Amino acid sequence: MSFYVVGTPIGNLEDITMRAIAVLSSVDLVLCEDTRVTSRLLERYHIQTPMLSYHTHSGASKVTAILKLLEAGKSVALVSDAGTPGISDPGSVLVAAVREKFPLLPIIAIPGPSAVAAALSISGLPSSDFLFLGFLPHKKGRETLFKEILASKRTTVFYESPHRILKTLEKLNTLLSPKRHVMVARELTKVYESIVAGSAPEVLTHFKEHADQVRGEFVVMVGPD
Repeated sequence: MSFYVVGTPIGNLEDITMRAIAVLSSVDLVLCEDTRVTSRLLERYHIQTPMLSYHTHSGASKVTAILKLLEAGKSVALVSDAGTPGISDPGSVLVAAVREKFPLLPIIAIPGPSAVAAALSISGLPSSDFLFLGFLPHKKGRETLFKEILASKRTTVFYESPHRILKTLEKLNTLLSPKRHVMVARELTKVYESIVAGSAPEVLTHFKEHADQVRGEFVVMVGPD
């Protein structure tokens, strides 16, 4: 019985460790958010391990079934569609359930790519102490988080979707001093990767003038006050 939490590429399929490949090849089952997404990674490295979906909408019955597999002695690896499970990801719920059911079972981390770390590494912003907010909520609590960003003495990092990136940048534009540094990393490690940096007005103007770039996955960073 073994349980692994495996980091996977955030875009470029070559960004995977040899250890991750070895674990995904050797376990009895790979748990993934979307089998269609994970199958591309497994096929790329000729891994034939069976997959089972586990995602935000998986209910208690799915968790119970996974726990029974572990109890039967199966080795299981948990992955997300991109990056590290449990970071802005439903994997934390399953990890907590495994810890509760099998308190003596080692849960083994297989580290891998992180969009947060990748974005910060090329930002030039202070990163020894930063605030990560994950995906901002759609409605409830959103204004509170914007106020927190406004007052923060640390670099703030969060994810945003293409459907809300312009509204978010407009909000930052109304709140932040022009002296605050804003950076948006888009499609990290992918073919159309781009980085836009400047004041909130400058970054907002860029995306308004380049509508073709309002798509993909975004990491937004705001420098400290």
